[in-house]
Amino acid sequence: MLTKIASATTLGIETYPVDVEVDLSFGMLQFNIVGLPDAAIRESKQRIVTSLKYCGFKLPERKITVNLAPADLKKEGTMFDLPIAVGILHGAGIIELATQFLQETLFLGELSLDGTIRSVKGILPIAFDAHTLHKKRIIVAQENAPEAALIQGLEVIGVQHLTDLVLHIRGEKPITPTISSAHIQAATQQISLHDIKGQHQAKRALQIAAAGHHNILFVGSPGSGKTMLAQRLPHLMPAMSFNEMLETSKIYSICGKLEHEKLVTQRPFRAPHHTISEPGLVGGGSFPQPGEISLAHHGVLFLDELTEFKRTTLEVLRQPLESRTIHITRAQHTMSFPASFLLIAALNPCPCGFFGDKQRNCICSEQQVKKYLEKLSGPLLDRIDLQVPVQAVPFEAITQAPEAQDTADAISEKIQRAVARQQQRFENSSCRWNSHMTVELIEKHCTMTEKSQILVKQAFAHLHLSMRGYHKLLKLARTIADLEESEIIEHTHIQEAVLYRSIDKVLGRNI
Repeated sequence: MLTKIASATTLGIETYPVDVEVDLSFGMLQFNIVGLPDAAIRESKQRIVTSLKYCGFKLPERKITVNLAPADLKKEGTMFDLPIAVGILHGAGIIELATQFLQETLFLGELSLDGTIRSVKGILPIAFDAHTLHKKRIIVAQENAPEAALIQGLEVIGVQHLTDLVLHIRGEKPITPTISSAHIQAATQQISLHDIKGQHQAKRALQIAAAGHHNILFVGSPGSGKTMLAQRLPHLMPAMSFNEMLETSKIYSICGKLEHEKLVTQRPFRAPHHTISEPGLVGGGSFPQPGEISLAHHGVLFLDELTEFKRTTLEVLRQPLESRTIHITRAQHTMSFPASFLLIAALNPCPCGFFGDKQRNCICSEQQVKKYLEKLSGPLLDRIDLQVPVQAVPFEAITQAPEAQDTADAISEKIQRAVARQQQRFENSSCRWNSHMTVELIEKHCTMTEKSQILVKQAFAHLHLSMRGYHKLLKLARTIADLEESEIIEHTHIQEAVLYRSIDKVLGRNI
């Protein structure tokens, strides 16, 4: 008897339907799984047989053949244990499943040897796409049920044990569908710039970065506050929308990092160590998984001690910084992960850390400084909009009372108004942030005064800007103008934008 059970898998963050076809035919007892399974799926034969016996279900002396269709789609993981077991039970006549029920239901879950149904990764993106697959319900492990229930309009059956599922199907002990009790709301901001003394230019740069989603680089001596500044950037950014929460949570679900019954409601802040590998940063592996840049989607990626990262590792950031997505190609398939992150990097200006410091002298030779900065390529730096020197804080600034403009409410309100102006400007466009403007949008929305145009021309020649650098200068000036609530880009806005693009002065070299 041939039984077809609906299931699904994920490649990247995309969901693909999988039909688990189970056939029980006369012959010697054999158990074969075909359809491009990985090692974990092939091992499921022993788990399923032992689990069924432990639950008291006697298998008939039949040849069992399981096909995971489509056969050219690579499958991995343990999520097909449950649909295979259900298919065997139905084929053996132990349970009866109506055709309509099978057509409307997705089965996902791993089986323990005692029949317990264990949670699996990637439930949220599959539940999100269930309606697209024309499914009305999903049957998963009880631990996964709150995650799947975050999707409205989907009947979620959370099952703890295989015998519980059999009793539910038979109608002897129905399981109540899981309803999410999670209150979905953007997390409140807990950290502000209020406790950072001095560093007015750096704090101003953070506001610009938060308002326009601009990448930022801090260059300064050890202990000057670069990390403290970076940690506050996610809290300056506007609260996440529900779609942003869902997109980010789907990535965390695939990686198995989604907290129980919770969406990601606060912008991620990822700070990988400088020893991270290229696949760890951008994603990869034999069966590709999201990397740190995807885990920072709609949030912040902080690279501290930038020059300690391998140069090859840093160079792989160039493409996702522009396209906001990462494509990973393998022999049989290509998958894409979203990577719309805001990059914030920090580094010391030299090996000893005190080049250009006003309080301590640098002891590095010119050759040492040059070798230290060789890992920073011009094309990578060209993609960083704000390049800010951070000096050590003098004692007077430490003991000084905070200024009125440094209050959290005042800064947040100013940023929110700038973001609102962008949302209104890009209402009929896929663009949301000034930093994401296309060439057409730049020409349309970056209107300058005559004095500003002259200043831009001078900056282009003096700073030897590339075409990308020129566009980034205008995008940066557009955000500064939005913070000042100006429709026209004035020459003062261009002046400030040029100040943040003068990386050669910050590092003491030409790039």
